[in-house]
Amino acid sequence: MRALLLSTYELGHQPLHVAGPAGALQRAGHDVRCVDLSVDTLRPEDVQWAHAVAVSVPMHTAMRLARQACAHIRTLRPDLAVCFYGLYAGLDDGAHGAHVADMAIAGEYEPGLLAWFGDPSEQRRRVQVGPTVVHLGRQRFGLPARKSLPPLERYSRLLMGSESRMAGYVEASHGCAHRCRHCPVPVVYNGRTRLVEVESVLADVAQLVGMGAEHLTFGDPDFLNGPHHARRVIDAVHQAFPDLTFDITAKVEHILAHPEIWPAMAGAGCLFVVSAFESANDDVLRRLDKGHTVAEEIEAVKVLRSAGIEPRPSLLPFTPWTTAGDLLDLLDLVAHCDLIGNVDPVQFTIRLLVPPGSLLLDSGDLDGLLGPYDPEHLGWEWTSTDGRLDVLQQRLVALAQLADAESWDDMAAYRAVRAEAWRLLDIHDRAEAPPQSDPDLRSQIAPDERPRLSEAWFCCAEPTSAQLDSARLQAHPAPTPTGGR
Repeated sequence: MRALLLSTYELGHQPLHVAGPAGALQRAGHDVRCVDLSVDTLRPEDVQWAHAVAVSVPMHTAMRLARQACAHIRTLRPDLAVCFYGLYAGLDDGAHGAHVADMAIAGEYEPGLLAWFGDPSEQRRRVQVGPTVVHLGRQRFGLPARKSLPPLERYSRLLMGSESRMAGYVEASHGCAHRCRHCPVPVVYNGRTRLVEVESVLADVAQLVGMGAEHLTFGDPDFLNGPHHARRVIDAVHQAFPDLTFDITAKVEHILAHPEIWPAMAGAGCLFVVSAFESANDDVLRRLDKGHTVAEEIEAVKVLRSAGIEPRPSLLPFTPWTTAGDLLDLLDLVAHCDLIGNVDPVQFTIRLLVPPGSLLLDSGDLDGLLGPYDPEHLGWEWTSTDGRLDVLQQRLVALAQLADAESWDDMAAYRAVRAEAWRLLDIHDRAEAPPQSDPDLRSQIAPDERPRLSEAWFCCAEPTSAQLDSARLQAHPAPTPTGGR
């Protein structure tokens, strides 16, 4: 079987969610081609070559781009069997609008992909309406086919001031033990986790190091869902590659629940921790079922910095319950915790997504607040009770794209965000200048020296117009001009 695997977006990383199944399909005897549309062009001859195509959709941005790209692939090969696989595959279920794929596989998707590529009759079965196939069985993971993809130098890098290091991306676990209501992970995993064997992680790290990686991102939804497994993975990687640095993602409550782990993590090379702070309003955090408070966000900053690790918060500034005061409180919180150098501008633009299956739909907190389903954006529409916030969110999106395109420093971007909020929200009772940071929370690292990845966009941000245009052109290139100049 000639299998074509596509990725549209994995946060600037070489796409593990293509390399992994590519390795499994190759070991099963299939002929596999891999294309990452975030860095390469899908040639028409690749589409003509394939017996079937599977597209990785691990996040919202990727799904939006995948639907765009596959719609154009259909113009080249209307008969080509298409499968979406990954966390967001269920959004293409045909229940709320025109679907694109013939099959959707979520969860631990590799067994489902192997079965799908091995059964021609299943590939041709057009699913009009029906549930996504969800695999949650435990499995052993083989070596990802990294060399089937572009080299690491074409992807996101670790930046620390003027220093730049090649970065790789791995996962030590899938799923999450928690059920945050706005998160897509519990929709598929329902509070369950699946661990990747330590030896499998180590083998993949070894090949990434062989490709030049000096830094690793552990992309688990929460690296500390299994703290003992996490320690085993880090110990094994650090023993084998003592000069590697890394970053992880962890919930605020896990940061606070395991204070003893952070000095050891720092000693093993942990530079920063991504953590979903989301809001500076305890009521919003309760509605999201985040499991922490604003005071605990501040304490998490203190815990990490006391170990020499930088926090990099992810934010959810715009929800149906957000007030102008909440937004200003969030901007103040970032300054108070000396996090201006740790928050990418796109974080100030994130708007709550309410896709099919969202746990928020059954919570009662959105009753009377939702508009119609939007098949293009793959979720239910909502508007703020304060219409100025909707206008502000759109203006901040444009500002974030400009800041990214022109490589603004973090302070300049933060001040621009703050000034736009003050102007549009017509603030009179607070100073426009950011508050001073708390001396007990300050970093020992200058803002422009703090570690970060070079890719600033985010998994639940809407695709930029440039990304959407790229998805159209990559999948269906414009004809080459002919004639005179």
